[in-house]
Amino acid sequence: MNPLNYFIMSLFFLGGMSFSFAAPIAYIPLGSGNEVIAVDSANSKIIKRYPGVENPHGLVATPDGEYLIAGSLKETPVPAGSPVDTPNSKLYVVHPQHGHIMSEIPVSGWTHHEAITPDGKFVISTHPTRGGISVVDLDNNKVFKTIKTGPSPNYTVVTKDGKHAYVSNTGNATISEIDVAKWEVIRTLEAGPSPEHIVFSPDEKTIYVSNDRAGTVSVVSLQSGKVEKNYKIGKRVHGLDVGDDGITLFVSSRADDKLVALNTRTGEQRNLTLSPEPYHLDKIPGTGKVYVSSSKEPLIWVVDQKSFTVTGTIVLPAGEGHQIAVVK
Repeated sequence: MNPLNYFIMSLFFLGGMSFSFAAPIAYIPLGSGNEVIAVDSANSKIIKRYPGVENPHGLVATPDGEYLIAGSLKETPVPAGSPVDTPNSKLYVVHPQHGHIMSEIPVSGWTHHEAITPDGKFVISTHPTRGGISVVDLDNNKVFKTIKTGPSPNYTVVTKDGKHAYVSNTGNATISEIDVAKWEVIRTLEAGPSPEHIVFSPDEKTIYVSNDRAGTVSVVSLQSGKVEKNYKIGKRVHGLDVGDDGITLFVSSRADDKLVALNTRTGEQRNLTLSPEPYHLDKIPGTGKVYVSSSKEPLIWVVDQKSFTVTGTIVLPAGEGHQIAVVK
């Protein structure tokens, strides 16, 4: 073969190989399994495990995918009479390529879920037992500020421009709007009863809220700060995410053992049986897949967004899947 032709074919082959690795990586904290795993979304196979992370629940990745930040549900006892903000839990900063735990950042109160600013500089961690959030400065690996939001803060989302963050407060049916430049609560929005997971609509004009005990999803207008609509989903509603089409909202109903596909334009609902207890979920952008964990068994269901069928499962080493972080 002509050396030049061989060279060109080699480049083509290598280019094809590199393209095959373009599928997002899904990082999944395993709670009681005390580790985080990496899943190649192209084939939904576990490709790496990160042990030594105690009871991880919340998880985010920096935008460049260089670091994972996992929050622990484990608390350590503090001496009687200690200040209320005495650190008794931690965030783990993990390097996903070589698997090392780079640092452990002390925080006060066990952490439920995490969010990260688009510039990758700050992580927001909710502390249900402390009634607020910690803002962690990743440049200095320490808590930059604590903010009171409301009883039992649960979940946080940050706008694409990084100017505002929103925190659901399960204990008083509200959402706190935070000015990120000042790190202050500037407005309190309505939410449905017992708000937990929240997600933006694609245009960021709306927040969808899962209401666990009420079994509903609330539609909250960011302009008015009011609940515009409630959808009855089922019992023990938990995880939710907007599909790749920007229209379909996928919602898990734990007690009904079902995943619901809600058309946010028409209100039409489709049900898919998943047993036992579908729990956290995330779409895997660009793949047409939704990953749904079980709160009772160590597995993830792989659901096709269009056909709304289970196309596979991921058997976890142990524990249960919680907040999934996807790196494109």
